[in-house]
Amino acid sequence: MTESYARKLAAILLDAVTDKDPVVQEQVCSALCALGEAQPEEALSACEEYLWQHEKVSRENRRHQQSAWVLGSPSRTFLNGFSAQLAHPYRTMILRAMETVVSGHIGELDKDMARAIILLASSEMTRVKELVCDWQQAASSVLVAVGKRFIGKVMEELLSKFQPGALPHYFVVQTLANLAASNVFGMVPFLTSILSTMLPMLGMAKHDTMRAVFCCALQYFSESTLEYLANLDQAPDPTVRKDTFATDIFSAYDILFNHWLQSREAKLRLAVVEALGPMSHLLPSEKLEEQLPKLLPGVLALFKKHAETFHVSKSLGQILEAAVSVGSRTLEPQLDSLLAALHAQICVPVESSSPLVVSNQKEVLRCFTVLACCAPDRLLAFLLPKLDASNERTRVGTLQVVRHVINSAASQMEVKKPFILSSMRLPLLDTNTKVKRAVVQVISAMAHHGYLEQPGGEAMVEYIVQQCALPPETEPQKLGPDSEDLPADGVRAISISTLYLVSTTVDRMSDVLWPYLLEFLTPVRFTGALTPLCKSLVHLAQKRQEVGADAFLIQYDGNVTLPSPYAITTRLLTVSSNPYLGDGRGAASLRLLNVLHRGIHPALGPRWATTIPLLLEHLDERTEESLSQKEWEEKLLAFLRDTLAVVSDNTWICQLSLEMCKQLPCYNGIPQEKNFLYKCIGTALGAASSKEVVRKQLQELLETARHHEEAEREGLACCFGICAISHLDDVLAQLEDFMRSDVFRKSIGIFNIFKDRSENEVEKLKCTLILCYGHVAAQAPRELVLAKVESDILRNIFQYFSTKVLGIKVETKDPALKLCLVQSVCMASQAICSSAQAGSFHFSRKAELVAQMIEFIKAEPQDSLRTPIRKKAMLACTYLVSLEPALDEQVQADTVHSCLHSVMSVLPEPEGQGDHQESLYLDTMHALEDLLTSLLRRNMTPQGLQVMVEIIAKRLPPEQLISLLLTMFEGLGDPDKNCSRAATVMINCLLKERGNVLLEKVPEIVSVLRTKLQQTREEYVLQAAQHSVYLLASQHCAAVVSSLLGSPLPFDSHTCTLWRALAVEPGLTAQVLGLLLEKMSRDVPFKETRAFLLSSSPGRVATVLPLAATCALYEVMSALASGPAVLELYPQLFAALLLRISCTVGVLLPRTLQAKEKRGAGSALAPRSLEPCSSAVDALQAMLLRGGNEDVVQRLELEGGWQLLRTSAGHEEGVARLASAMAKFAGPRLPLVMKELVCTHSSVYEIQRVTSTGFLAELLTSNVVNDLMLLESLLDNLAARQKDPCASVRRLVLRGLANMASGSPDKVRAHGPQLLTAVIGGLDDTDDPHSLVALEAMVGLARLLDLVEPQDLRPVLLHVAIRIRPFFDSEKMELRSASIRLFGHLNKACHGGCEDMFLEQVVGGLVPLLLHLRDPQAPVTSACRFALCMSGPNLECAELQAALQKHLQEGRGLHFGEFLNSTCKLLVRAWAGPPPLTLLLPTGFLVLHVEAEHRPQVDLEQLTAALQLLLKDPAPLVRMKAAETLGRLVKFA
Repeated sequence: MTESYARKLAAILLDAVTDKDPVVQEQVCSALCALGEAQPEEALSACEEYLWQHEKVSRENRRHQQSAWVLGSPSRTFLNGFSAQLAHPYRTMILRAMETVVSGHIGELDKDMARAIILLASSEMTRVKELVCDWQQAASSVLVAVGKRFIGKVMEELLSKFQPGALPHYFVVQTLANLAASNVFGMVPFLTSILSTMLPMLGMAKHDTMRAVFCCALQYFSESTLEYLANLDQAPDPTVRKDTFATDIFSAYDILFNHWLQSREAKLRLAVVEALGPMSHLLPSEKLEEQLPKLLPGVLALFKKHAETFHVSKSLGQILEAAVSVGSRTLEPQLDSLLAALHAQICVPVESSSPLVVSNQKEVLRCFTVLACCAPDRLLAFLLPKLDASNERTRVGTLQVVRHVINSAASQMEVKKPFILSSMRLPLLDTNTKVKRAVVQVISAMAHHGYLEQPGGEAMVEYIVQQCALPPETEPQKLGPDSEDLPADGVRAISISTLYLVSTTVDRMSDVLWPYLLEFLTPVRFTGALTPLCKSLVHLAQKRQEVGADAFLIQYDGNVTLPSPYAITTRLLTVSSNPYLGDGRGAASLRLLNVLHRGIHPALGPRWATTIPLLLEHLDERTEESLSQKEWEEKLLAFLRDTLAVVSDNTWICQLSLEMCKQLPCYNGIPQEKNFLYKCIGTALGAASSKEVVRKQLQELLETARHHEEAEREGLACCFGICAISHLDDVLAQLEDFMRSDVFRKSIGIFNIFKDRSENEVEKLKCTLILCYGHVAAQAPRELVLAKVESDILRNIFQYFSTKVLGIKVETKDPALKLCLVQSVCMASQAICSSAQAGSFHFSRKAELVAQMIEFIKAEPQDSLRTPIRKKAMLACTYLVSLEPALDEQVQADTVHSCLHSVMSVLPEPEGQGDHQESLYLDTMHALEDLLTSLLRRNMTPQGLQVMVEIIAKRLPPEQLISLLLTMFEGLGDPDKNCSRAATVMINCLLKERGNVLLEKVPEIVSVLRTKLQQTREEYVLQAAQHSVYLLASQHCAAVVSSLLGSPLPFDSHTCTLWRALAVEPGLTAQVLGLLLEKMSRDVPFKETRAFLLSSSPGRVATVLPLAATCALYEVMSALASGPAVLELYPQLFAALLLRISCTVGVLLPRTLQAKEKRGAGSALAPRSLEPCSSAVDALQAMLLRGGNEDVVQRLELEGGWQLLRTSAGHEEGVARLASAMAKFAGPRLPLVMKELVCTHSSVYEIQRVTSTGFLAELLTSNVVNDLMLLESLLDNLAARQKDPCASVRRLVLRGLANMASGSPDKVRAHGPQLLTAVIGGLDDTDDPHSLVALEAMVGLARLLDLVEPQDLRPVLLHVAIRIRPFFDSEKMELRSASIRLFGHLNKACHGGCEDMFLEQVVGGLVPLLLHLRDPQAPVTSACRFALCMSGPNLECAELQAALQKHLQEGRGLHFGEFLNSTCKLLVRAWAGPPPLTLLLPTGFLVLHVEAEHRPQVDLEQLTAALQLLLKDPAPLVRMKAAETLGRLVKFA
């Protein structure tokens, strides 16, 4: 690009800057900036010349101004005479563009250009005395931008307008200030002369605005000076000193403080105070000392006058720093007022929405830091009493200051630590959450600076731990923006974080926290803090270990406040039983236990290093929901047993068990953990070798237990049972001693005083003892139990039950005692049965115990199931029945009758009544089943069996009837054919008579039938099995179908036989087909998976149930007898199977079935293919054959349609061919089929909606839809699918609508508006990333254009033309070709009547059409030729039309450069007349995009002239586009 051309472009753009439209103005400025990027000096020169030209001055004045500069510069060539003055808003825009260019290219400016710009900007800035802020600020910014490099020249110009004796222009002062801020090293050397000139001016300034700008300048000058002095090593003049400016600054200070600060104007007061801060650092020391008594009160007074006090606080901090730096003595008398004012500021609540308030607090704290460094005693004397105030804001604010000075004035606070610590006494007691948070933050600061090592520091640590122990919020509180409270959980969270950070990052805290934190492990009130405590202790212990063994060793004996190793072990082990509570305290406790192993016992290290990680791994692999509590407790008890075995020290073990007993009361109200602790005690006592200790602790446990609590009774009984593993005799002896002891008798005597209470308490005590005996029997060694069970255990159990079994009636009112007795008897019986000597053991009391259990069962209410007594008693009987001696037949019969009668009379609880009741009912039923099974295994006599059968026939529910049926099924395989035949008859008779109650057992019956068929080849068994299935299906059709569907795939021949058995009777067959359709359609047809070995792309695997249903449909419909049912369900079957095919295309078999498929393919009798899509195609073929449509099957076979349906690429085409065949050969079936397919528009599967839409769309290619009067409903349905989220569905809808052009062309005109609306809507489809919907819309619209009414087409022409324009430049050849060809059809439709608005689109489309004539794809170039030829008549230029027809004939070669040049000339020539001016715009774009070898043929001068004229077009959009085009021409080279 030549310089002259750049200058010409700039002149055109500058002339256009006065456009009235803001959007056009913005575009012109953008173009100027773009020109500046390419040619900065040319652009700046043009702007400078333009602004001078449009200044209203005389030639003489202009010549006088020029004389100061180098003459002959191109930028100073002016027009003769005067130029019109340019209004300041437009001058502002040009100046801003100049600033942008200068800022980006300051390094490229030469001195002459810099001088010219400086003169211009100075003139613009000071031309008028009045303030015109935008204009003058823009000029000032240009000077500041130039001043970053040419500071001397800028200052020369500014100082010429900053003369003594005259008040300067406002923006001269402002520019000096901004220069000082942006170029410190360049400006400070000028400040001496500036200040000497400025000082007299201060007295001349009468207006507040002028005074404010002087304040701003003094502020910036002072800040720049301070920065300069702070970086003298980098400064150009290192000899500059502070006293150089002292006198001038003080003179200015005197005026600002004594006169201007008293102004009523708030803005001026703030400007003054902002300046006073940095100025105070430059005042002479003696003057600052002299002024402080007046200065500080004056500044403090502003706190009351201003709501926003940030600037006041900032300035005050600077003044205080200056005072301290000179060692001021006058500061002390003012400390009280200073502290009071600053404290009031810090107590202002901080609102998150007000950043100035936050910044103000930072500045206030900075002031406190200064005071803390110079007057720490006075500061603390003021602050610490404030901590005793009860006001929340006062206390929180004071704590903030205390924390800040602890951090920022550490050396001054060193000797004050005891006073600060003692002052925290009352804040530690405050319950306000904001105060708590502030206290925690203060303690955190104290920890970093050694406060907690002082006396009283331990109270701070305890406070942190207390806050860690706060209960966490279940749901975080929602606080409004005005809320001043914090959730307690927020205090807890910050406390936990503080404790961990102090433990891990503050090295000096190690000696404070270790081993002190151990004291908080055992107290119950700190339970909530266990997890953070353990984590901190683990880190501290590990650091100690790294230092050495001596540093890690804990002297437990020397520190009485520390918990003993036994207490720590007990506590950590117990809380680990509930491991996910309290943020995972189980894992934290175990980790701490592991690192403390040396202090707990020296021998534990190697073993715990192996066992504890395994426990932690178990927790890591599970969650709170998936963890089995029973399994976890067993692992912990095994860990404890292993630990005790490794220690193998009786004294240590006894001490541990004693500590465990001492901690039991700590867990009152926490039954789960207390129960586990009882188990730990039993484990420890079991490992102890001292019988005396064992007996003594068992006695104490019995005396101190809370027997009225069920959980505690169970826990104590477990303890006795576990202990009995090693000390059976001692445990039994202790239980008997307790019964005979004074404690037991005394308790009874005391209870008798309060008779009602005494009976209850004694019963609970007896419950405990009975349970203890039961657990002893269950846990003790089996070889020892048999000898004790009758003589000691059962005898005492019944003695505590206040009865003797022999001959004495058992009576008790307490159901808990009764349940304990039943449970203990059950455990004792189970223990006997599991003994190796159970077969030879003669249980003499067996019959009596059974009778007792039956009595309990009979005593239960007949209409409800309230307690587990029935279940427990039947379980006891189950174990007792298997023992010797055998029960009498009558006793067995009575047992069966009583149990059945008691259980069967209770109805199951309705759903939703609670999981507990439902579980109890099921457990009771299972107990009954186990009892009956146990009785049968005892070889009952015919009489007993007969009784049982009679009872079952009358009372047994359906789920129990299956046992009898299973026995009969076994008879099917009897080698005696008479027996097997009888079994078949009995089975079928029973199914016929009682089959209606066997719904839940249908799967089991069907499974047994299939198994028996595989085991026998007898024909009568096969026929009987088919009949059995038929009978079951007649009563439970759905259950039979579900059961057969559960058969392994592929179906074997026996399963296929059973399926065909269901096609015997039409009514049943129709029901079966309906169920199979439901099964096939209800479940998801496939699941997404990831191809593991081949690629990372997701794949689809068929789900088994729909696949099985598809195969079953084929089997049922392959039977000839199924014909009537198929005809009845023809539309449903056709639609469902077609949709099944669609959603199985490309779907794979599950891996297990793939293996079966491969094995089956190699066998001689391979079953049909299991491939999901092929199975569905086979079923559809069978359905069409059975429904009488052999022609459809044959037609698709000839056309390859069946194969296309199976493939992803050909599926749509296959569906289309199926629809075509159905239209030709099965027309009468279509109305109902279409009705079924219409319902699929809401299917959740895209592919099903795609298939149904494709089928319906293809029907419109046939005239049969008119014959059947389906056209209207088809159109309505397709229209309803236009909003489908699937792009393929929307695409096929458009294809179907366009198909009317083939199937019903005579109907297109009648439906023209509807069709056009729908197809044009497809053009606006924005949810299709690949634009295939739009492609279909363009192709379809091209098919319909010739058939619709012209009056329907004209209103939408413009919209269509606009919408298809973006596709001209699409990366996809198909979209380019279709859109361009459609554009040609639109032009063709407008021949002879093109409206102006559409003509704009025609003109706008010329650029891409001309460019795409060079497209590498032949279809696109062909479409371009067609579209251009069709556009010619609408351009109303005969020469242009003839040229297009001449050059663009199909088959003729095209010389593109020659064609382009002639076309551009014709376009420009056409503009000379009255055609639309927008013809030039596409020409500009065309030129910009033309290839490099053709650019010399473009006449830029002619184009530029045309664009210049367009800048005067009345339409703003045209002017904007012209400016945009000119901006693009800037880059043209």
